[in-house]
Amino acid sequence: MEGDEDRTGVYSIGAVAKMVDVPAQTLRSWEERYALIVPVRSAGGQRLYTRDHVEELRFVRDHLQSGLQPADAHRLLSERRRARENAADPTSGVVDNRDEADGAPLEILLAERDPYAAEFGEYFLRTEGYSTTIVLNGDDIAAVLADHPPDLLVLDLMISGGAGLAVCRQVRADGGSLPILAVSAVASGDAALDAGADAFLQKPVQPLQFVSTIRDLLGTSAFLRRSATVR
Repeated sequence: MEGDEDRTGVYSIGAVAKMVDVPAQTLRSWEERYALIVPVRSAGGQRLYTRDHVEELRFVRDHLQSGLQPADAHRLLSERRRARENAADPTSGVVDNRDEADGAPLEILLAERDPYAAEFGEYFLRTEGYSTTIVLNGDDIAAVLADHPPDLLVLDLMISGGAGLAVCRQVRADGGSLPILAVSAVASGDAALDAGADAFLQKPVQPLQFVSTIRDLLGTSAFLRRSATVR
């Protein structure tokens, strides 16, 4: 169910810092001081934020921008939680997954070892309005990144016998800020985040969570855009 997926920790602290435009150190400080937005911890100790966490952090950030102090913004968040405890979130609207600059579809590079999983993922991404390029070999990823830089990389960590982690490290070593969603049939979230991935989903991936995670990492999620208008 969507509500359960909203409470699944998938985003690294670095990814969330970019998504909400708040430094990672500030996020840690808020966690320790107010103990209100507390990410789950992976087996390896990594902070993993949920979609609910991201929505609440944007709520706090927006109130800080309006002039409130952090303590007051967190107090309002606590009150908001209580008010919403037994209420469902409003239904999200249609998401326009196009680049705001030129109206072109956002580009997703889907690096998958399984051609059937690649076709499955491509179907849902294209249904959502994204332009998708598929590669089935780890050796081809660098060439595509250089020739046709995408807006986001979906990376199966087991591609080409497990080359995915090395790809993550190389992208980050090159100074790239490309959002990376790592996926794997193996529970390797800690390794993925350590290597530089922004989020991790374990296979089999649910289509709704797959698309929602990509929307969030790209900053085009109706879920997150809605929070920016709530005061």
